[in-house]
Amino acid sequence: MPLRSAVRLISSPLGGFLRPQVANIQRGYAAVAHARSVLEQELDTIRAAGTWKGERVITSKQGPHIYVDGSRGDMLNFCANNYLGLSSHPEVVKAGIEALQKYGAGLSSVRFICGTQDIHKELEKKLALFHEREDCILYASCFDANAGLFEVLLGPDDAVLSDELNHASIIDGIRLCRAKRLRYKHMNLEDLEDKLKEAQSSRLRLVVTDGVFSMDGDVAPLREICTLAEQYGAMVFIDECHATGFLGPRGRGTDELLGVMDRVHIINSTLGKALGGAAGGYTVGPKPLIDLLRQRSRPYLFSNSLPPPVVGCATRAVELLLASNEIAQSMAAKTMRFRNAMTKAGFTISGAAHPICPVMLGDARLASLMADDMLKLGVYVIGFSYPVVPKGKARIRVQISAAHTDEDIDRTVEAFIQTGRKHGVIS
Repeated sequence: MPLRSAVRLISSPLGGFLRPQVANIQRGYAAVAHARSVLEQELDTIRAAGTWKGERVITSKQGPHIYVDGSRGDMLNFCANNYLGLSSHPEVVKAGIEALQKYGAGLSSVRFICGTQDIHKELEKKLALFHEREDCILYASCFDANAGLFEVLLGPDDAVLSDELNHASIIDGIRLCRAKRLRYKHMNLEDLEDKLKEAQSSRLRLVVTDGVFSMDGDVAPLREICTLAEQYGAMVFIDECHATGFLGPRGRGTDELLGVMDRVHIINSTLGKALGGAAGGYTVGPKPLIDLLRQRSRPYLFSNSLPPPVVGCATRAVELLLASNEIAQSMAAKTMRFRNAMTKAGFTISGAAHPICPVMLGDARLASLMADDMLKLGVYVIGFSYPVVPKGKARIRVQISAAHTDEDIDRTVEAFIQTGRKHGVIS
């Protein structure tokens, strides 16, 4: 448009109409620019605190040995949730391929419309059998399972009693329900009993705890929790994401390990760790509860069905565990080999007898630097710091897998010793 015509347009009545629109667009740009400034300041704060979480790029399949972009040769991987080494197990991979070929890549639907295949129902049956519970419902993740349970089960006349260090997904799920919320001190039975007494006027009472707390590797005192729950008329819920498949004589989880399978009422767990490691979560428990979740649980009703390849992989993983406990039993010796060697070297390892082995360092920057130095020595581990763990409790979380060899473990310990001496953590 010629300049003279543009001037006439702006001067015309139509131009007067356009000027407020232009001003509004400019204000919109200004709002975005202000938001960018606020976000960049927050990001700078994270960097300055040494708590920035970068993402290393893996260029191979998951396993005890992986390839990492920018690093030479294969790396020992000691920070995956691949507890049983099933993420790349040939039979698990084959089952996923077969499911992909037979059932397709996905359902393009939620379960209740046209998203339920026979393989979904079969996996739910096998998981209920594995946990020795009445029924099972699948979710896209255990985060979704935790988000979908509490608001369906509990109303304003009920009470939920939650360990203060429960996983973030449990905390978020409880926030969605209208029940009276009581938080008890971490694994503190005396405080739990006080909260149970406080909740006696409620219609339903639900004690909620992780079976294993993922940052410290400590196991909830389920025997004592169940005894208190029975004394005060409460149900017990556990999140078993870091226990399913490898804790207990048959790998059934924390409740089997501690002999309370018949005293824990509801379990949420994941398919994304020991059971093939792809994705997905689930709830097992009384059939009326599972039926109600299918009717009202929002993450279930409004999320696409698990993709067939994921279902195929998970089903084969569960079948392997139902057939034999050999893989699950191999974990204990490997876990203690690492824990004992690291403790002897002078490191502080949190938790006890669990393949989550947090190497406690305290300082966030130190944890990050040591993890970087471990990578240079061919060992892939990650530093954890606030807000994932409390301030002053930074650590490198090591996770043992059944796929690790004794040589893998010994090499990793030697790398920790070398790095620990460099940074003055051990002498």
